[in-house]
Amino acid sequence: MNRYILYFSEINKSSLSSVGGKGANLGELCQIPGIKVPGGFCVSTKAYSDFINTSQEIAVLVKRLALSSLESLEDLKITGQSIRAHLETLTIPEQIQQAIICAWQEVGSQHAYAVRSSATAEDLPGASFAGQQDTFLNVKGEQEILDCIRKCWASLFTDRAIVYRQKNGFEHDKVLLSVVVQQMVFPEVSGIMFTADPVSGNRKIVAIDASFGLGEALVSGIVSADLYQVKSDVLIKQRIAKKEIAIYAKPNGGTVKTEIACEQQLIPALSAADAVRLARMGRSIEAHFGSPQDIEWGIADHDIFILQSRPITTLYPAPCVAEDKPHLFVSIGHQQMMTEAMKPLGISVLRTLVPIGKSLPQEESNYLQEVGGRLYLDLTYLLGYPQVRKRLPELLFNIDEMIGRAVQDFIGRAEFQPAIHSGKKVELALITKAFPTAYAVFRNILYRDNEEAIEEITNFLNGQSKENREKLQAVSGVERIEQVQKILPALVPTVLPEAAPYLGAALITYKLIEGLAKKWLGDAAELGTISKSPAGNVTTEMGLALGDVADAARQYPAVIEYLRHASDDSFFDGLLAVPGGAAVLPVFLNFFQQYGMRGTGEIDVTRPRWREVPTHLVPAILSQIKGIKPGQHRVDFLEGKKEAELATHRLLERLRTTPGGFFKARRMQRLVKVHRAFIGLREHPKFFIVQNLDMIKQAILQEAALLVADGILKRPEDAYWFSLQEIKEIIATRQADKTVISRRKEKFANDAKLTPPRVITSEGEIITAKPGAHVPPGALAGSPVSAGTAEGRARVILKLEEAKMDKGDILVAPYTDPGWTPLFPLAAGLVTEVGGLMTHGAVVAREYGIPAVVGVDNATQKIQDGQKIRVNGTQGFVEFL
Repeated sequence: MNRYILYFSEINKSSLSSVGGKGANLGELCQIPGIKVPGGFCVSTKAYSDFINTSQEIAVLVKRLALSSLESLEDLKITGQSIRAHLETLTIPEQIQQAIICAWQEVGSQHAYAVRSSATAEDLPGASFAGQQDTFLNVKGEQEILDCIRKCWASLFTDRAIVYRQKNGFEHDKVLLSVVVQQMVFPEVSGIMFTADPVSGNRKIVAIDASFGLGEALVSGIVSADLYQVKSDVLIKQRIAKKEIAIYAKPNGGTVKTEIACEQQLIPALSAADAVRLARMGRSIEAHFGSPQDIEWGIADHDIFILQSRPITTLYPAPCVAEDKPHLFVSIGHQQMMTEAMKPLGISVLRTLVPIGKSLPQEESNYLQEVGGRLYLDLTYLLGYPQVRKRLPELLFNIDEMIGRAVQDFIGRAEFQPAIHSGKKVELALITKAFPTAYAVFRNILYRDNEEAIEEITNFLNGQSKENREKLQAVSGVERIEQVQKILPALVPTVLPEAAPYLGAALITYKLIEGLAKKWLGDAAELGTISKSPAGNVTTEMGLALGDVADAARQYPAVIEYLRHASDDSFFDGLLAVPGGAAVLPVFLNFFQQYGMRGTGEIDVTRPRWREVPTHLVPAILSQIKGIKPGQHRVDFLEGKKEAELATHRLLERLRTTPGGFFKARRMQRLVKVHRAFIGLREHPKFFIVQNLDMIKQAILQEAALLVADGILKRPEDAYWFSLQEIKEIIATRQADKTVISRRKEKFANDAKLTPPRVITSEGEIITAKPGAHVPPGALAGSPVSAGTAEGRARVILKLEEAKMDKGDILVAPYTDPGWTPLFPLAAGLVTEVGGLMTHGAVVAREYGIPAVVGVDNATQKIQDGQKIRVNGTQGFVEFL
């Protein structure tokens, strides 16, 4: 479209390239019945392009801007200032001027106008760009209109607009600017309305900010606004602010700040009826656009005018449910120490792995839902059982304290009560199934000889893995994917009955040791040491094995130097070619044979395994060579075992001095023995599942390679963008929709930018809860999971492959899964953003005897790398020193 002017009545969403996001949205608003929009027109992007093309210098300046980086803010600022100054000196071509003046006269030259920018990358579903360019209010007169339009064009290169585009990946010369020229409304009251609560995310609540005069005072933050919340046409919350200033229009153009009389400052800006009326309009606008909206409005002479609407881009996606009652979803990623976005295959595999919530075993579980590229578990069905409601929060406390608190909060809400009044009773069949496991747990605690437990379960799980590998190797094509769909839902039912009697006993005895020690002695001082260096923990053994690799490599300077520059593609061949490489290679190969299927975020089959990216382990190996003496890792492990034995001895001696001490000591001795015998098995179930996930990944990639050979896929990894069922169909039909891959890649990139909540409702509300610990001023609160205090330099590590640590550093990370275990021998303390008493980092920290605080919100942002901090793992907080 080559026109310079488009009136609002001519515009819709298809006009985006000509009138930008704000202009297109105004055109759409004009089409909604019952919505009043002040009249006006848009100066098109064609006019902007023809304007800047009158200059030969502008292209050079924009190119200079593109070559600057976000780190060079001063360069960006200087270049932006040069562009703005240059544009404001350019003359608007006569043809464009005449088109603008004719439109202005057509709409009404007697009116005052608001002149606003509307960029082609503004007010979009993925990026709002709100407030990045300039706005001019109460503009009167022909020359003033033209001048403000030129200033709007120049404002495409304000500092904030430049930085925003750089940060969000928009090219400066690809973003064009339209200008909205809209009749001014002079409202008595104005404000902003969000059709979803911008703080909690609740989609059922309309949040309205209101103040006197023009909305500019509120938007620019110079006045406090009244807050109104409306839900289901009922005003549920009203908070009246002291409104000291308002902005009003001046008779001859422009605006002025005015002090509000004291007696009017606390008068509500809106009546309850107007708040409900606004909310209804907001719902109509939201329904038209199909997503929650951020709406500017004004009330003049009792009429509500809508001035603009844009999508709210900061909300986390809401889970979808078929019924109207609220559902509660908890994050799987926070429980599994993997909060990054997942590709479709990773999500499909895990939904298939869950054995419940499906009609057929090979289907994907309905209890797990993909939300924002992460998996969430719908707890609503389980919460129908009174005993589950009673026990589940306490159980979740051990996994993640804030999840437990959030679930507890939801259960107590009035709006949830109708959903649980059915008072479901636990079926007899379920009790019958659970009884043998419960009986085995108590048998293990009370009297069973547990010496062979680790060997028995290890042999059983190894046998199951071997059997599954043979099943996958025996078939191909569609049959192989079907075999994957059969193996996955059988994994948990295979490992859980075997492991639960041991893990249940380990957890219960830990709680009993803590509880009885506090009851009989007044404290549980030895608790943090009793769990150190237990036998049989496959993850600890992996860390020790990597220490052996470091010891083998440290003897050869050429190997150390090679590791610093090694690449994944030639890792082992290159190692063999350097002096000492032949001696070290068998140690490396042995490690990767046992643990090569592991990696960070290993529950996601699309994430790389160490055998695929061996260089991910290099920083940990080099850090151990630098920070730990040869053999020290194994000496420390044995020392930890001795410390646990001494702590047990001290605990028993203290008990013997109390009344009835002999019998108390005997009971405690049994509990400690059982705990240490079984706590090492904690990692076995995940180790077994990860082994099988790796086999499944290899099988899928083998099938994908055949699809590549036939020209159906470009790369084997393209299979990551499809579900298991879709891969099966691709193999059967020999066809794949390439557009699906590009769409899902774009969604994945957007999802990766989101911060996933721990707990979210079907209404989109993010339920947050603070840790229960009382903390000193300025300290960061979390959950205490490994007792003791440690001071040291914070080493903030976001990715294992980028880890650089020295002995005595405090590890600060988003989370730790088994892949992070090699760093623990170096750490003096641990701080993570997610986790609980029985999650990986907590258990390993106790084994190594290092203080740990988990569940510290945004720890990797609030704690700076290199900062000196104190970790209090007894009380649950982190202090800055």
